[in-house]
Amino acid sequence: MKLEYSKKDQEQLEKNFKEACRNEKFIALINHTKLTKKEAMQKTSKLEETLEELENCKKCKGLYMCKNSFIGHVSMPEKKENILYFTYLPCKYKKQEIEAKQEKKSEKKVNETARMKDIDVKDKKRVKAIKWLDKFYEEFDFSKKMKGMYLHGNFGCGKTFLISALLNELEEKKNVSFEIIYFPEILRTLKADWDLYDLKMRLYQTIDILCIDDIGAEKVTEWGRDEVLGTILQSRMNQNLPTFFTSNLTLEELENHFKLNDSSDEKIKSRRIMERIKQLSIEIAMISENRRD
Repeated sequence: MKLEYSKKDQEQLEKNFKEACRNEKFIALINHTKLTKKEAMQKTSKLEETLEELENCKKCKGLYMCKNSFIGHVSMPEKKENILYFTYLPCKYKKQEIEAKQEKKSEKKVNETARMKDIDVKDKKRVKAIKWLDKFYEEFDFSKKMKGMYLHGNFGCGKTFLISALLNELEEKKNVSFEIIYFPEILRTLKADWDLYDLKMRLYQTIDILCIDDIGAEKVTEWGRDEVLGTILQSRMNQNLPTFFTSNLTLEELENHFKLNDSSDEKIKSRRIMERIKQLSIEIAMISENRRD
């Protein structure tokens, strides 16, 4: 449909366009998109919005800081067959998030079928962790008070796979129920669906074995740290339920991660979480090759 502008509207468009042309980046965007003056005049405000969003991206340090109208995206002009469209393109942080989710999905399929026999025992850097898991499997008994493992190491060294292999074996051979929860995602889903909050929290607090995967990769908030994580850990500690953790951070690094600032109050809250983790698990480091490569 062809738009008709009144003389007054046309004059305002012209004025807005001239003001926008004082910005060299505005002119560069018009040239890059190969717009005519008329096309650019009609979409001046949208083009300026694109420049504003691109400027936001330059200063942005992550999706949690995004100031754009559609989080993680920039509204970019694109001309096809002489028609101007505005398309939402993902920023680098959104692309990373998408890639991470796809990677997690493929990893999940592998981890769901992992068994102890599938573990690669050739890598000497993984021996300590593997021996510990073997011992845990042999000695596991519902009547015993058993600690889980805090397994930390470099990205992609197979931390989640090892623990998945153990837990799948325990489920099959010893009728153990377990949950592996990807911690950053769990915080998002709990906040997004309050109707299931109590049900999910009860599950995490009472299931036979819980593995909190990738702890330390989440954005720290008081709610996530104290209300969610603190509640789960305290409950499992009270019931002597084995709890596993995987992380790219050492315990010392994790303690710093949990502090929102350097106040004494924050140090105490962070230390309280760490004491629960130490009560529930044995720390083992595993620095090995990146198996995702």
